[in-house]
Amino acid sequence: MTDIPAVGRRPLPIAGITGGVSGAALDACPGRRLEHSPGALDGAPFRGEWGPILALFECWSTDDAVRFRGSSGGVVSAVAAHAVTSGAAVGALQVQASSEDPLRNETVLNRTYDAIVGAAGSRYSPASPGERLDLVENAEGPCVVIGKPCDIAGVAMAAAARPALADKVALSIGIFCAGTPSTKGTEAVIRRLNLEPRDVTKLDYRGEGWPGRFRVRTRGGETASFSYEESWGETLQKHRQWRCMICPDHTGEFADLSIGDPWYRKLLEGEAGRSLVVVRTERGRQALLAALADGAIAGGELPLDRLPQSQPNLEGTRGAVWGRVLTMRLLRLASPAYRGMPAFRLWWKLPLRGKGTSLVGTWRRIAARGLRRPESDTWVDQ
Repeated sequence: MTDIPAVGRRPLPIAGITGGVSGAALDACPGRRLEHSPGALDGAPFRGEWGPILALFECWSTDDAVRFRGSSGGVVSAVAAHAVTSGAAVGALQVQASSEDPLRNETVLNRTYDAIVGAAGSRYSPASPGERLDLVENAEGPCVVIGKPCDIAGVAMAAAARPALADKVALSIGIFCAGTPSTKGTEAVIRRLNLEPRDVTKLDYRGEGWPGRFRVRTRGGETASFSYEESWGETLQKHRQWRCMICPDHTGEFADLSIGDPWYRKLLEGEAGRSLVVVRTERGRQALLAALADGAIAGGELPLDRLPQSQPNLEGTRGAVWGRVLTMRLLRLASPAYRGMPAFRLWWKLPLRGKGTSLVGTWRRIAARGLRRPESDTWVDQ
């Protein structure tokens, strides 16, 4: 995989390939398809529109430093670290800032408490943890895997095809995602701070408070920051790739545990972070309850309706995705296949303007972005 600065992570092109692309990697690619197995949504709340759900919790790390460092309570790091320190896993596959370039990410298998919690904090930039599943498959014992919803879906499909990998996945943790900004998006935020990306030695997108600030430090000792609204709302979200705009899974439906922000209420000034935890499998439930019982995290169960209240825009977003994909198919463009992921009725619930935007707006985007051309044709210009 390589980083295309204006787009995101992409597989390295292979010279000399002719004809169709096929193979095990393509079969496990979440960009090609997402599918819940038959019966997976039987009895699921909200008619399956939020994926499989067994329970909903609001939790936080009991390690104050981890809670402060994490984007929303430090629960992702705390649960992963607990799995390792308790002996349930030998390591956690996770993404952290690259040791060579703080604007980019690297995938590592961390094996100690300090290393796992040291990677706490969101990374609103391209990452591809699935490219290092070899670290999991070749590990001496089971591992925790942490990633975006698409990453975890890919891990699930790869594990279904590779029993040796499946045996090594002790727990999967999906992080809520509204789309991944490109590296150029991060560079744009830094330049808005009147700094040059090449001078940055440390970069945090969130954390050190809730929701935390976008913070940079340069080799000359300068520091600068933006609020979450200024960084994500004003710049980063405008640099999301098109593929994220046609993804229906923003909450990690294929994970054992899915974790995001509990935005169902207004935050108090200076309030310590909390995480919304969606329990999707029995394996996830047991891992969460073990972390609670051992005091690695604290918190309690919530009524299920707190999930849509925490992410009020996602129903409309998923409905719009249905309209966007329909438009692509009508225009005979390659499009992902989604099965067992209810979306039409969410599109139908959109106001007339929303329905029209999802259709006509998509047609306009296709023309404006040149989406009829293979994306790789534009890489040389980026």
